[in-house]
Amino acid sequence: MLQSLHVNNLALIDELDVEFTDGLNILSGETGAGKSIILGSIGFCLGEKINKDMIKEDAPFSFAELVFTIDNEFVRKELEKLDIYPYDDQIIINRKITGGRSVAKINAETVPVTMLKQVAEILINIHGQNESHILQNTKNHLNILDDYGSDTIGDLLYDMESDFSNYKSKKSIVDELNSDLNDREREISFLEFETEEITNANLIKNEDIELEEEYKKLKNWQKIFDGLNKAYDETGAMSGSAADRISYAIKELSAINGYDEKAGNLYNILTDVENLLSDFNREVSSYIEDSTFDERKFVEIEDRLNLINKLKSKYGDSIDKILESLAEKEERLDTLRNIDEKLREAELDLDSASKKMKKTADILHEKRVFVAERFKKELTEALLDLNFQSVEFEVRISVNDKCSASGYDYVEFYISTNTGEKVRPLNKVASGGELSRIMLAIKTLQAAKDETQTMIFDEIDAGISGRTAQKVSECLNILAKDHQIICITHLPQIAAMEDSHFMIEKKVIDGHSKTTIVQLDEKSSIMELARMLGGSSVSDAAVNNAKELKEMALQFKKRGN
Repeated sequence: MLQSLHVNNLALIDELDVEFTDGLNILSGETGAGKSIILGSIGFCLGEKINKDMIKEDAPFSFAELVFTIDNEFVRKELEKLDIYPYDDQIIINRKITGGRSVAKINAETVPVTMLKQVAEILINIHGQNESHILQNTKNHLNILDDYGSDTIGDLLYDMESDFSNYKSKKSIVDELNSDLNDREREISFLEFETEEITNANLIKNEDIELEEEYKKLKNWQKIFDGLNKAYDETGAMSGSAADRISYAIKELSAINGYDEKAGNLYNILTDVENLLSDFNREVSSYIEDSTFDERKFVEIEDRLNLINKLKSKYGDSIDKILESLAEKEERLDTLRNIDEKLREAELDLDSASKKMKKTADILHEKRVFVAERFKKELTEALLDLNFQSVEFEVRISVNDKCSASGYDYVEFYISTNTGEKVRPLNKVASGGELSRIMLAIKTLQAAKDETQTMIFDEIDAGISGRTAQKVSECLNILAKDHQIICITHLPQIAAMEDSHFMIEKKVIDGHSKTTIVQLDEKSSIMELARMLGGSSVSDAAVNNAKELKEMALQFKKRGN
């Protein structure tokens, strides 16, 4: 459940703390006091877009924090799917805006705003003032019925989505093959040219690397030859070369070799140098004698490299990639050459997928008809409990020509709230107040299957009063037995049913309007109910009436227990 709300610098709030409780939490206050700001702060913390007017221009930051207590195993497992784990059975969510930059955190770990929205779907269910308008769009009726019947058709909906996805995939293959069939000859001709061009090249892996080395050597052959000759001349071929000088030096050292040990060591080193230089001269001489420039070979290598580079520019920047391209083109050629057979196979697969999808859709349709009857009965009873004097409700299911991920059913709600009148489409006959009560009745039915612990109702009492308001309060009390309910209301009949009562006020402090919230004790709650009953002036009659409402609520709770 939602344990607490903390807000800094949002709209008319400087700083605000609210500790919510189990059961029915009522938020009341005069029009314009800031009830919507409280709900907006919760929404802001849960990732909703925030109106710029709610961000204080002169404040260094705007901040909201929610603390949830997690004591439901289903909710815990759903959070774990998002890699979110309660700490001491708590989830702490906060969001801060500083200089236009938003930072969201869950249990002190920074997360994207999209994550807040995913978590919100698990932890809280918000029914806003305008949500009843969902009923006016018949496209939503199917989802409402499916949500209600999730315990019966939940697995089927998953199967339906999977079968439809498989059907689309098979159809895509058939469409592609049919498209290929039209352009087959032209594409085959082009692919045959490309594969032949690559195949005729007889490419060998890494041959381009070896050819590049050989080409570089032949291209610079004259420089190599001249350099080797000069080196040979300087080291041994011509008079006065390095070999001659070293030979002379050895002769000089040999004369003193026996007189001094160190001089003997130097003699030995220089002798080794002479031997190394002799080896070098022999190698150079042999290389020069064997080295010739083969112009024909040079041209062959150059032509081969030009061919390889041409193929690289068309099919890939390496021989490996060219060969990979060849394999892909050969596979495509095989498909095109055998397209008739492959198309027949694909059409058989598509027909099988279509039949499987249709079978699932048929079963889903039958289950929906069953669920619709149960929904009709239970919703009619719920509406009568909400002070509809006469209700006839129907769920009409028709079949579309085409199947979709949700099957082929089209669902529309029909209703009559007046004795003797025929049922008509709900969106054409229900008033705003009736839509609110119908939506509340639907929420009540869904709540029995809903694991979401916290439900927020924002002024669901629009357009109702008197006995109807009393019935709505009783409905909220029933919901509050299994869920934490936070309800913003302006009706005393609903407020009297509270388990905790909070009053929202707008005060002028230091010349500025500020929104505050305070939890009321029993006496203060009665006075707030009297204000709601009598307006700005609270009379004794209003106070007595408020006490009566409290007593009626207490008696109803006792009967319910």
